[in-house]
Amino acid sequence: MPMQKAYFLSHGSPTLVLDDVPAHHFLRSLGDEIVRPDAILMVSAHWETQIPTVNSVEKNATIHDFGGFPQQLFEMQYPAAGSPETAIEVSELLAKGGFEVQIDNYRGLDHGAWVPLELMYPNADIPVLQLSIQSHLSPKHHFEIGKAIASLRDRNIAIIASGSFTHNLREIKWDGGEEEIWSKDFSAWFHNALQNKAIDDLLNYRALAPYAVKNHPTDEHLLPIFVAMGAAGEGFVVDRLHSSATFGSLRMDAYSFS
Repeated sequence: MPMQKAYFLSHGSPTLVLDDVPAHHFLRSLGDEIVRPDAILMVSAHWETQIPTVNSVEKNATIHDFGGFPQQLFEMQYPAAGSPETAIEVSELLAKGGFEVQIDNYRGLDHGAWVPLELMYPNADIPVLQLSIQSHLSPKHHFEIGKAIASLRDRNIAIIASGSFTHNLREIKWDGGEEEIWSKDFSAWFHNALQNKAIDDLLNYRALAPYAVKNHPTDEHLLPIFVAMGAAGEGFVVDRLHSSATFGSLRMDAYSFS
């Protein structure tokens, strides 16, 4: 059985599924380039709960958790099967790791999950479940969650953390333009820290990285990357799979961890 990697994908705007931008084409090809998983655990920035929560459904509903976008987006469906048996396994691993955990028997997939999956696996033919984040808690908390669920990789279950490498929506330039220097500097710092496995620095990025709060006024869109890091362990091997920017400062970087 193949050993899965853990992934961090930037999902950007919901229109990523429609936009002719480099990140769209990267995700279109990614599904064919990685080991095909038997199931996918998505960790999306758009499901925030007080304690870690796993969805357990037979078939996922498609959540259109956005407004003001083209009607075509609201008509899209991503009817992937769920995986109740994997949801139980995830909840047991988290409990064993010392976390209080809940199972949600109703929730489907938010756009942080289905937008990248629609590009990677448009046939929706791989079972998918979601794990929530706790945006009121630290990167360290999410790193420990990743460590607790790391053994899923041994069972050919892909852990895909979906957020945004930078995420300041107040600074978005919808007509594009050159990337802002504060976006470049932050992204370079974070990338170098990943390459150097500087885990303590990464976990304290808000105090150490240049323009950290400018790039992440709130850090829910970066928290998923710490789950992916944790799922690969202290001595992780990291590969940058993609790097680009849209709308002037919205970085779309993607990484694998093994």
